[in-house]
Amino acid sequence: MSDGRCPRKAALPREVMKWLLSLDLTSYPNNVRRDFSSGCLMAEIFSHYYPHEFPEHSYNKGSSLSAKQKNWNWIERALQKHNLHLRKEVVDGTIHCKPGAAELLVQEVFTALTNRSINVQVPETDFTDQQYQDLLPAVARSTASKAIKNNLRTTEIMAEPDISTNQRKAEVILHRHLERKAAERALNPGRFKMKPNLGQLAIKRLLPSSKDVECFDGPSSQATPSKLCSS
Repeated sequence: MSDGRCPRKAALPREVMKWLLSLDLTSYPNNVRRDFSSGCLMAEIFSHYYPHEFPEHSYNKGSSLSAKQKNWNWIERALQKHNLHLRKEVVDGTIHCKPGAAELLVQEVFTALTNRSINVQVPETDFTDQQYQDLLPAVARSTASKAIKNNLRTTEIMAEPDISTNQRKAEVILHRHLERKAAERALNPGRFKMKPNLGQLAIKRLLPSSKDVECFDGPSSQATPSKLCSS
């Protein structure tokens, strides 16, 4: 499983980046997924709008999973006073540095706090690295084991240690990976040196339609056709 390190590349819309700069944060999020994972930076953003609910130094700046979960639980409780709610799947994805989760969360918070909408493509909430893999050449894409490692974080297993649940997650990732590989082979069979099977080599003969079936005088297989069946 992945060790929890976050990919460096993460993009935010220009309007959101300008908004973050205007808040004069203690540190600018150079790595969005890593810097928002603990919840400290998000709490600092909310403190500019709700200073009484988000006092300074009221959150844990540790990087452990328990510290992150405590920070986000505290943020969610404070936001309930203002009838604001963060989607659990997006928060969980941000905690575990899932691709696209922190970016989506920051954009949703921007819209909620500024009442300004941005025209961006909302990613799927499964937060996998599929979009990144599609940008790579076929030879550089992940193997089956690497796909599971990239998309099932160690912190996810620690947060929910149920074996059956994590096994189902791994099976879903593996199934998606195998489907993608099958599509690649179908599009480029020469690269994978695929040979046609017997079904593909067999001569395809169309069955005669009911109008063309010949009627025979008797049940014998050697009988000669007497006439064509009329419609």
